[in-house]
Amino acid sequence: MTTTWHKSSHSSGNGGNCLETRAESHHAVAVRDSKERDTGPILTISHDAWRAFISMTKL
Repeated sequence: MTTTWHKSSHSSGNGGNCLETRAESHHAVAVRDSKERDTGPILTISHDAWRAFISMTKL
């Protein structure tokens, strides 16, 4: 179940430093740096860990 990458609508259009995410399965989320799309590492974490991260970073 690999889907397309998504970037936050809050990302700026000036080559901003952004994370991109995509669902890897029903239980995992992939995260990458938008500046290093083709060469950078991809971190795969559980949906629970992703939700915990998001809840800690929301303003």
